[in-house]
Amino acid sequence: MPAKSETTRLSSKGQVVLPGSLRKAYQWDVGTEFVVEDTPDGILLRPVARVPATRIEDVAGSLESRRPRVRLAEMETAIVREAKKRHARGRC
Repeated sequence: MPAKSETTRLSSKGQVVLPGSLRKAYQWDVGTEFVVEDTPDGILLRPVARVPATRIEDVAGSLESRRPRVRLAEMETAIVREAKKRHARGRC
């Protein structure tokens, strides 16, 4: 986004009004939170990253399984068995 230059004032309460054209361009709505950083070039306002909406497809793996639980020893045995099968077929 090209740099724009506008002026604003610091209020007696320490508030700064961001010009409407910038709020609109960056889609900053009422309640947007910012990280305020002191840099060598001046103060930097960076909007706090928003957490994206979560879909059930994204988290379904964290749900309880209806399958019976398998012990670690059983998993390791199955991995070794499959590795031996693949090795025998020449697919290491």
